[in-house]
Amino acid sequence: MDTTRQTKRSLPSFVYKLMLLGATVIWGFAFVVMKDAVDVLPPAQLIGVRFLLTGLLMAALFHRRLRGSLNAGFLGAGLALGAVTFLAFWVQTVGLTDTTPGKNAFLTATYCIIVPFMLWAVARRRPTVANVGAAALCVAGIGLVSVAAGTLTIGFGDLMTLLCAVFFAAQIIAIARFSQTYDVLGLTVYQFLFGGVLGLLLGAATEPFPGLAAVANADFLLNLAYLVVLASGVCYVLQNVGLAHVPEAQGSLLLSLESVFGVIASVLLCGEVVTGRMMLGFALIFAAILMSELAPQPEKREAPTETAPTPELEESPSATP
Repeated sequence: MDTTRQTKRSLPSFVYKLMLLGATVIWGFAFVVMKDAVDVLPPAQLIGVRFLLTGLLMAALFHRRLRGSLNAGFLGAGLALGAVTFLAFWVQTVGLTDTTPGKNAFLTATYCIIVPFMLWAVARRRPTVANVGAAALCVAGIGLVSVAAGTLTIGFGDLMTLLCAVFFAAQIIAIARFSQTYDVLGLTVYQFLFGGVLGLLLGAATEPFPGLAAVANADFLLNLAYLVVLASGVCYVLQNVGLAHVPEAQGSLLLSLESVFGVIASVLLCGEVVTGRMMLGFALIFAAILMSELAPQPEKREAPTETAPTPELEESPSATP
């Protein structure tokens, strides 16, 4: 049996776009959940536990997709994807300890601006004039959102969030590339298993362990369940399957909408006050995203029908929002 591809029925293109949109809603509210959870468990440990539990859950659900996948190519792709995903989430979570969920969400969305420039480096696709203009707009928006009024300093949390956007851009490109060769659901399982192990190793080496009473708290366990089942398991199946069938530019634009839902969640659940200056900054960042992603882009070749969702994905209640 071919271990990298399996023949499955393809779905209409709009379904894959709806998958990405559904993921953004769940992720938007996850910014608030993460803000609460990281007060209990340090960032690397939190990401490690979250990813490892998600990987084990997905391995149980999609075990048939892992048959014969224990080869150097598949495992290497899973390790690379797991490493860049862990770094993205870890740096983002570190940033979240020193900024608000709303700002964290919008600054993370700047990965959409980074993707075209990263593609220039790895695939020799030169950025368009629109990409350059979008980058300028984005820098202006970041300044309004992050730089303290009357100073030229940017907070640590905001700076770490901008760094995480670089890793998220790399993750989008890696998923799009690896999914052309390897089964996307099998890749997602290894992505979380490897990312979880990396998080636990880094956490054990650098972070203090919290008390048992703190992690056994019902509120924390509920937050962890949301992160494991919805924000990791469901969302990454939706994202990775969607990105295997949607061009990178369109995919990153749809995924950037998580920043809007992140601000909404922060205002509704955390009482975050959004000033006029921040609103202008958000508007500039969002305009930059639209300018960059709606400009003509080289089309990504369609993923083969073999990588479409499997009957397991369609039948399993835990694989849908």
